[in-house]
Amino acid sequence: MRTFFDTLRKSLCPLHRIHVPQAACGVAVLFAIGVTAHCQSPAPDQSPSLAQAPAQSTQAPASQPEATIPATSTEPDTHTLPAKDPILSQGAFTVQTVAGAIKEDQLKQLLVGKTMYLRAGYQNNNLEFDEHGRLLGHSPQGSFTLSQIQINKVKLSKHKLELQGDRYALHFLGAAPYEDPTAATDRVKITPKKKSVRISFVREEVEKPKKKDKSEHKKHKHHAKDDETDTASTQPTTTGSDTSDSPVSPARGDRPFDKKGAMAASEAQASQLLLSALDNVFSVGIDARMIAAMPDFWKLYYHAAAEKADYKPTDPGVLRQGAVDQKAKLISALDPPSNEFAQANGVAGIALYHAVVGSDGKVQEVVAARPIGFGLDESAEQTIRKATFQPAVKDGKPVPVALDLVVSFRIYSKRTSQPASPDTSQKPETPVLPGPYTVEAETAQASSPNN
Repeated sequence: MRTFFDTLRKSLCPLHRIHVPQAACGVAVLFAIGVTAHCQSPAPDQSPSLAQAPAQSTQAPASQPEATIPATSTEPDTHTLPAKDPILSQGAFTVQTVAGAIKEDQLKQLLVGKTMYLRAGYQNNNLEFDEHGRLLGHSPQGSFTLSQIQINKVKLSKHKLELQGDRYALHFLGAAPYEDPTAATDRVKITPKKKSVRISFVREEVEKPKKKDKSEHKKHKHHAKDDETDTASTQPTTTGSDTSDSPVSPARGDRPFDKKGAMAASEAQASQLLLSALDNVFSVGIDARMIAAMPDFWKLYYHAAAEKADYKPTDPGVLRQGAVDQKAKLISALDPPSNEFAQANGVAGIALYHAVVGSDGKVQEVVAARPIGFGLDESAEQTIRKATFQPAVKDGKPVPVALDLVVSFRIYSKRTSQPASPDTSQKPETPVLPGPYTVEAETAQASSPNN
């Protein structure tokens, strides 16, 4: 064994200077075989010596920091990628979607039990709107005080959103001067029993990508050059106005034409459009947008309430009743009509309004001061505008003046609400008997034999 290692150690070319312990039999043999192979096929001058290789490959400098994962890792950047379940919002409506889609349970949580106003004051109890919230068909419009809707049921399908609920009327209770007049209100259900309000919205469908036929694709690829040649030689030149045979509608760009209407490109887009339709139809409370659409009769009332101040005419030439020599005087009567909702629910009382009477005695402006609601204030405004006044006078000249008018609303009894009885003026009147006499006593006296 010793002779074998001596011979092997001498045959290691320039590496015979490396000391190999004789006791390390198996290890030394393997090491020697590997070194011999290395000597037989040496690398160029670029390779380090064997003595330097272990130090460079197995030991790292003590001051070198540990390796860290670069900033550009394989994890997705949540700041640039769209959210998986985006939160959509429009006006007062906010929904957490599921992959961009709105589910029926989410709409129930959003709408059921909520009381909202119909912005346009539609009075029909069956209303249908398109995907943008535009009315399909016709409906009379009335006071917002008769246009509160409480949603009770929600049904969502692929093509339609259906809502079912009750209609309520707004009743002003009459606030004290130091109270907010808009807060002293009550709401009364005016939907008849066993009936309900039904409101539906057409939903915009989501456009689905068409599947390509593989055989057609291969055929088109196989004959691509022939098709290009034939097209270039046979296809006539078309103008931008010739779109009769084109499958693309010019008004919708590169989106495919659909007789049912426009189609959304994604679930999130369709959901956002549905929320916009809800916001166009409903107002959660009386918001600024709803006030802006009101007539001046109500708009000036809410502006004054927001400023906690009394109404003042914008024209400085309009005087108050106390600043004139002769006050304006009402000549005609103020008896505004009631309506079926107020009569059925026993809504009666007095309401206060501001009016501007011009120098000609005609009413120029009417503003609610202490309204009553139930659609009665609109009747009062129309009656006041038709009324005639004796104008106010100052320094011998008629002048415009602002005054307050109190209007009464009453409940009509069954007797007064019934039509008048037929004319009986041609019939002889029944004689009125004096004293305790009755018809029976008179008949008995006439049949007496003494007479």
